[in-house]
Amino acid sequence: MPDSKLLLIPLGGLGEFGMNCMALRYGDDIIVIDAGMMFPEAELLGVDIVTPDFTYLEQNREHVRALVLTHGHEDHIGGVPFLLSQMNLPVYGTPFTLALVERRLEEHDLLKTAQLHQVKPLERVSIGPFSIEFVHVTHSIVSAVALAITTPLGVIIHTGDFKVDPTPTDNELFDLHTLAAYGKRGVLLLLSDSTNVDRPGYTESERAVRPRLEDLFARSERRLVISCFSSSIHRLQQILDLAAEYGRKVAFLGRSMLSTTEISHDLGLLSIPDNILLRPQDIMSMAPSKTCVVMSGTQGEPMSALSRAAVDNHKNVSIEAGDTVVLSSRIIPGNEKPIYRMINHLAKRGADIVYGHMNPPIHVSGHASSEELKLVLNLVRPRYFMPIHGEYRQLARHAALAQHLRHQGLEDTFVLETGETLEIDRQGARRAGRVTVGRVCIDSGSLDDIVEDIVIRDRRHLSEDGFVLPIIAINKHTGKSENLPEIVSRGFVSLEEGADLMKEARMVVAKTLETSTHEERTDWGVMQEKIRADLKRFLTKQTSRRPLIMPVILEV
Repeated sequence: MPDSKLLLIPLGGLGEFGMNCMALRYGDDIIVIDAGMMFPEAELLGVDIVTPDFTYLEQNREHVRALVLTHGHEDHIGGVPFLLSQMNLPVYGTPFTLALVERRLEEHDLLKTAQLHQVKPLERVSIGPFSIEFVHVTHSIVSAVALAITTPLGVIIHTGDFKVDPTPTDNELFDLHTLAAYGKRGVLLLLSDSTNVDRPGYTESERAVRPRLEDLFARSERRLVISCFSSSIHRLQQILDLAAEYGRKVAFLGRSMLSTTEISHDLGLLSIPDNILLRPQDIMSMAPSKTCVVMSGTQGEPMSALSRAAVDNHKNVSIEAGDTVVLSSRIIPGNEKPIYRMINHLAKRGADIVYGHMNPPIHVSGHASSEELKLVLNLVRPRYFMPIHGEYRQLARHAALAQHLRHQGLEDTFVLETGETLEIDRQGARRAGRVTVGRVCIDSGSLDDIVEDIVIRDRRHLSEDGFVLPIIAINKHTGKSENLPEIVSRGFVSLEEGADLMKEARMVVAKTLETSTHEERTDWGVMQEKIRADLKRFLTKQTSRRPLIMPVILEV
């Protein structure tokens, strides 16, 4: 590729939620921005997580220079172990982001070989032809940054995830001045978060949650159980401060909650008042009016601390009548069923449950609403604009939001989906070709347990129509069946209803054996296929269903 071209290659996160990953290429140098994951939809049976297909990066591994991270949410760092298992890249991120990455790399035995480089806001790093300045932004997680990437063709601003919070709880303001300074000098391309583009106005500040939390601490007569995302350090800080104010001890429950609070405290991002922490094993022996339990599990994950407590299956805490349970989070689309099932269990235990939209709010978003998105567009005033992070409808709406900049130098907007590329040179920007993209399904989080499409298809097949196992004993000398075949089925028909059908099915298999030549009967592979085909034809005709048929031939 000629050195004068700049390519933007989205490997995930455009036209979908999660799996955020963007490759930026100039000549023979590639940097990767974020490597996220997403949780599987219901049809991906038995799959734990989904990561982008990194084939393009593998094919160009000698050109990939580094991985640069914007912040520590799973949809931006969850795929890092799977990328680093394929190529050992230098990784750049803020200390908190890298601390979260370290935890994942440790789980996959990749930490010893990882090349992790800590950066701070307003610091610059040079990687090949790219000079990257890290710009502090406010988000629902601490230490989030936007990237100002200077290339030989101009500056690219990548916002990462953000909202413009005028009163953040840690008083670290969104660095609008640096973005505005780039805007004055001239920005070639803006890549901006589209998650909340369909929300009018401004996203509320994190401080907006405090009045509701304060009200709950003031009026809860018994135990207060609060569940929030473990990465919401600002929220955890407010809970700790209020607990100290109202004389309650705080216990943290859940693996991710314990790990994240430990990391953030070590880095000085979470201030824990003296003598406020309560050991999990001491929760039930403490007066309920003096305890506050903070646990993970806002999305109803089956093995999370809150889900187990909801069915009275947690070793350290029991939810009792009169306790107040607070879900300080949003319901992620697709998670409604497990969340409401968990809420129902909590209600059966007599708990007072606080969740959903209310005023003042119990949760605020970490993503910018339409007016904040306009603010960033107006400050940056890019020559080209490409919305990122969101489904197609959100990307399209964000592109429409930028049209008012047409008279201020905006030449074009590009709504791309994962796999479509944008090419920029001295003549301008245009859509280019496609690259290989897709999803890699991971079972049980192991690097070796990549689930193939055919496995997903078989699981769906099994879940819908069950399976049928014809078991045939064949004499290895004569090639003949010793007796009538046995047929075992599960999830297909009940024993009572299917008795006659199974008798007929046995006869079909027996006939297949009888009408086969001696040569066919001594070739197991041929016989398995013949039995499968004949039995499939018979069962489909009789039942209009297509179970998974797996003939088993025993040599006797």
